Amino acid sequence: MSENLIVPTMAEMLAQGKQPEVLFWVGCAGSFDDRAKRITKAFVRILNRANVSFAVLGTEESCTGDPAKRAGNEFLFQMQAMMNIEVLNAYEAKKIVTACPHCFNTLKNEYPELGGHYEVVHHTEFLKSLLDSGRLTIEGGQFKGKRITFHDPCYLGRANNVYEAPRDLIQKLDVELLEMKRSKANGLCCGAGGAQMFKDAEPGNKEINVERTEDALETKPDIIAAGCPFCNTMLTDGVKNKEREGDVKVMDIAELIANAQDL
Repeated sequence: MSENLIVPTMAEMLAQGKQPEVLFWVGCAGSFDDRAKRITKAFVRILNRANVSFAVLGTEESCTGDPAKRAGNEFLFQMQAMMNIEVLNAYEAKKIVTACPHCFNTLKNEYPELGGHYEVVHHTEFLKSLLDSGRLTIEGGQFKGKRITFHDPCYLGRANNVYEAPRDLIQKLDVELLEMKRSKANGLCCGAGGAQMFKDAEPGNKEINVERTEDALETKPDIIAAGCPFCNTMLTDGVKNKEREGDVKVMDIAELIANAQDL
């Protein structure tokens, strides 16, 4: 797989007098976590393939402030948000796409009251729009006939009612889409939200990510599909906790599409 990815920054675009169609907000996980970087690269390969004009902020991007806010540090959240809003407004960003539901929810629902007004879409919604408009085509390829279950990220599903876009994309791969008993509005959190990802477990007889992984494994999937880098980590750890480690893969929807296309 060649890694000649074209990833322009907003600064480079501005220097050329161009305004990209979308700003790709990478997020902390997508920038720094080795596993999540693979999701970022898969999404960029799809954007390149679909000839989407996009740019990233690069080193000018900072954490949206979601973990600080969820952990109760409103002051730190507002500082982080205001810095980002200043940068985004300076570049006159209009449309933002991100592969992280935490960034998505914060940019979409919490930045407006601080002066940041943008059209914000999750990468599954954006990929679906590329399919619907014919800019991207996907066939089943290597996933044809595979059993795939989708875990709804809390900040994508229950917080923002985005349920269909990820499922539509999975079904386009000619696979068998399996629903867990707890899904969509009744989905169960993977255990990473609210900055829980960064703290030790609380007393109890079972980790929540193991509980959620058991929900997924009950469907006897070949692949557990995720739409969030945090969920991806928690479910991957959950699969490792089970004897079936190695049998079941956890993959982001962008990776499924990029791999089906051999991008």
